[in-house]
Amino acid sequence: MPDLEPDTVIVIRAFDDVPEHLFEVHSVEDDRVTGVALSGPFAGTYGEPPLDLVKAVVGKD
Repeated sequence: MPDLEPDTVIVIRAFDDVPEHLFEVHSVEDDRVTGVALSGPFAGTYGEPPLDLVKAVVGKD
C-alpha cells in the first residue's frame, strides 16, 4: 500500500474475535505494519498486524 507511512491512521479489518479498529502506524515492514491500536478492545496496545488486514487509510494523525 503506497499511502502507508509512519503517523498514518488506518483501519484494521475484523479478525478472529477482534473487531474492526483504528490503528496508528509507527513503521511499515515488508509484510506488516507496527504501531498502536487507537480504538477497540486493545486501544493503546502495541501491535504488528499483517498488511492483508489493512482495510483502509484514514489519513495522517
